[in-house]
Amino acid sequence: MKLSIITVNYNDAEGLERTIQSVISQTFRDYEFIIIDGGSTDDSVDVIKKYENHIDYWVSEPDGGIYPGMNKGLRQARGEYVNYMNGGDCYHAPDVLEKIFSMNTDADIITGAHAENGLRNVGKGGVTMLDLYKWAIDHQASFIRREVARRHLYDEKYRIVSDWKFFIEALILDNCSFYYTDTIVVDVDMKGISNTNLELDRKEREKVLRELFPERILKDYQLLSSIHPDILKVAPRISKSQTIMNAVLKMTHHLLKIKGI
Repeated sequence: MKLSIITVNYNDAEGLERTIQSVISQTFRDYEFIIIDGGSTDDSVDVIKKYENHIDYWVSEPDGGIYPGMNKGLRQARGEYVNYMNGGDCYHAPDVLEKIFSMNTDADIITGAHAENGLRNVGKGGVTMLDLYKWAIDHQASFIRREVARRHLYDEKYRIVSDWKFFIEALILDNCSFYYTDTIVVDVDMKGISNTNLELDRKEREKVLRELFPERILKDYQLLSSIHPDILKVAPRISKSQTIMNAVLKMTHHLLKIKGI
């Protein structure tokens, strides 16, 4: 089996039904569909039962939140890849999965784009630690090898950023292979907690960084993240034989030319 689609839901019957409909309308059929409901008290279970013939595994019980639910779904998964399409999020078009799995790649993580919603599509030029320090890869638009996902389970002590931590662990610390495609994979529900509680997002990111990296490294990334991106573009072309002052002057001159000064 090529893919396990895992949907986590809690008290969002309307959003869950949209997600289910987007999954079962896919032209690609080599997948299993897993729904983990956190013990909803609305009509979510009725929605699941309505589409039960299309669902390979489901459960509705309290589980402690989104990341425990995602880990629970992963433990049931049998596919070569896993994709988390949580309640309220939808595949952009019926042929999304067909496009993804017709590509000539066996990367550990395949990431597509999301529809325009004010969020940055990360990964088009490859992924560096600086990219992940400043932004995040969209996990709904990502297809992750099951063994990689199981090697780096979502950290259940965080409420918002465990998927961001996963990508740092898998791509930076574990050096997993990565492939980006401009194929639009997902229409993201922007009402999720990671998009509405920005202060918690910031605090949890800081905790993750302190957990994974020494302070000396973090200070470098704090500095790099504040540098204008046009300077960073020219920085790799600077000769090792130049002094630091000459390097700074060259980058500054390049930036002034860009700005027309």
